[in-house]
Amino acid sequence: MKNGGGSSALIKISAFLIVSVVFFYLGKRFSDVSLSQQISFSTLQGNREMPPTSSSIALSPNSNKTFDLSLNLNETVTPHASGMKENDVSPPPHRPPQLKVPAPPSLLRMGVVDENGRMTDDFEVGEYDPEVLENWTRANETPGLERGGGIRVRIKKFPVCAESMSDYIPCLDNEKAIGKLSSTGRGEKFERHCPEKGEGLNCLIPAPKGYKNPIPWPRSRDEVWFSNVPHALLTEDKGGQNWIVVDKKKFKFPGGGTQFINGADQYPDQIQKMLPEIAFGRHTRVVLDVGCGIASFGSYLMSRNVITLSIAPKDVHESQIQFALERGVPAMVVAFATRRLLYPSQAFDLIHCSRCRINWTRDDGILLLEVNRMLRGGGYFVWAAQPVYKDEEVLEEQWKDLINLTRRLCWNLVKREGYIALWQKPFNNSCYMSREEGMQPPLCEPNDDPDNVWYVNLKACIARLPEEGYGSNVATWPERLQNPPDRLQSIQFDAYLSRKELYRAESRYWKEIIEGYVRVLHWKKFKLRNVLDMRAGFGGFAAALIENNLDCWVLNIVPISEPNTLPVIYDRGLIGVMHDWCEPFDTYPRTYDLIHAAGLFSVERNRCNISTIMLEMDRMLRPGGHVYIRDSLSVMDELKEIGTALGWHVSLRDTSEGPHASYRILTCDKRLRLK
Repeated sequence: MKNGGGSSALIKISAFLIVSVVFFYLGKRFSDVSLSQQISFSTLQGNREMPPTSSSIALSPNSNKTFDLSLNLNETVTPHASGMKENDVSPPPHRPPQLKVPAPPSLLRMGVVDENGRMTDDFEVGEYDPEVLENWTRANETPGLERGGGIRVRIKKFPVCAESMSDYIPCLDNEKAIGKLSSTGRGEKFERHCPEKGEGLNCLIPAPKGYKNPIPWPRSRDEVWFSNVPHALLTEDKGGQNWIVVDKKKFKFPGGGTQFINGADQYPDQIQKMLPEIAFGRHTRVVLDVGCGIASFGSYLMSRNVITLSIAPKDVHESQIQFALERGVPAMVVAFATRRLLYPSQAFDLIHCSRCRINWTRDDGILLLEVNRMLRGGGYFVWAAQPVYKDEEVLEEQWKDLINLTRRLCWNLVKREGYIALWQKPFNNSCYMSREEGMQPPLCEPNDDPDNVWYVNLKACIARLPEEGYGSNVATWPERLQNPPDRLQSIQFDAYLSRKELYRAESRYWKEIIEGYVRVLHWKKFKLRNVLDMRAGFGGFAAALIENNLDCWVLNIVPISEPNTLPVIYDRGLIGVMHDWCEPFDTYPRTYDLIHAAGLFSVERNRCNISTIMLEMDRMLRPGGHVYIRDSLSVMDELKEIGTALGWHVSLRDTSEGPHASYRILTCDKRLRLK
């Protein structure tokens, strides 16, 4: 019996050891597979924002951990490159040291779709000044709550500016810089002169006393609250012309004007009767109104499916653009002076000037040459002014000078009727090439880029039209909104064979996102009117708002750090401008109902002060307005802290990809702030 008992015990022990070895092997194999799968998933999410998909992913027990392979793929970034001090950087999570993945070749990309057709924001932005970021962190950061072994950034609350700054535009109200100008005879004082380093805005612009929520469009076309734009000087200067009147607590806009004999509403019909080929809302979609007054011309073109950008300088009638924006009409503070305007070549289907007080023939016509650069091939220039119809000697001389200049520009005077004259620009360069040798002004050099506009001086030459006919052959509206334009081929970025696919991919991407915003976040209840897209790409965000029938307009910004897609944006029938977000923007405080920024901060934090950008956003945003920031997790904590310091109500949301996506949405609402 003893022998039998010993044999039985030996068998049991052997069986136990065998089972233990089997389970150990299976457990180790399962753990390795699960870890590999989770690392692969984290890598994909880190490289791009995944589009919505119906497929599911089984998470391992380590799902709450993050394995970021980007640190293996790229060189180590110093704390200064992210705008943080060294003791503010949380240590990265533990990663298996044996995992080595070769880095892919670097590409200069625009950040819409990568070489594999995936959405990405990984692209180069150029040099930056680490000293700016270092000084900013030292001046503004205070230790916050410990989290994950590191220290979270906490930004001190910004103070409120003096009441006298309620209409402050940093680069246009810089009296110190303007006082140092050596010359002002050509309008230099109306151009950008931004504050020097350390002298920029560092407080919150207050709303004027009695500020109210703006009257919604389309009522705002005809009336706005007096307390929102409390400037009565324009009513004193222009009251007799039926532009603007004060009626109790409101400004009202009867639709009159010096040249609008039958009213601003009938004026576009008068122009179209002169030349039916103009076809507002079909052939003519994008218009520039120079010296626009309170933008009545542009406001009445809106109902004809025409988007008009109304521009004027901040001069003696400095509040005119502010009135236009309060009415809900696209407008910018801009001056024809010594630099190119910040719009691309062949941007506008029609450029209009009604008593705009610009001497088009000064300096050998350099200002009209700038109009010619921005005017689309085959586009129209409309001039309504006294020299067109009055017989006075001085005015007749002005008319002769303009006729002489436009002939040398190869413009065709197609109609002169009453007080309106109408010219058409040629479709190609054939007329320019057939001019007499030595005729002035000359053609610009072949290597001159007519789309290079950031701080570029005016040039006394005729901008060449593309030999391929790009720009002058856009589709009619509304087809042009979605048709890939020919000038897509001239944009300089790393894709050469699939530009149309990139363009369509961006359009689909934003269409799906905006549909989600409308459905889930109830955007139609916001009563949006004035919208700013801070990083527009091809304009897909603006196009998606139109497709979702949101009754608003969008000013599309193309940052100077990215490929210049403005020609494509205008060819789509949209409007936009070039800008550097390291500097303030030329608009009045309280301009926009919604400011949208997708992938902006993860790019510009390497060049600009993030706090300064968000302070500028606050200046431009109306009380009660909204900010939507769609960006990577790496910047969200800092953005959230800055938003709180601005006094915004901030909320961090998941994207449609869920809580494990590499992107988040920061939604911010601005409260009313009075001094």
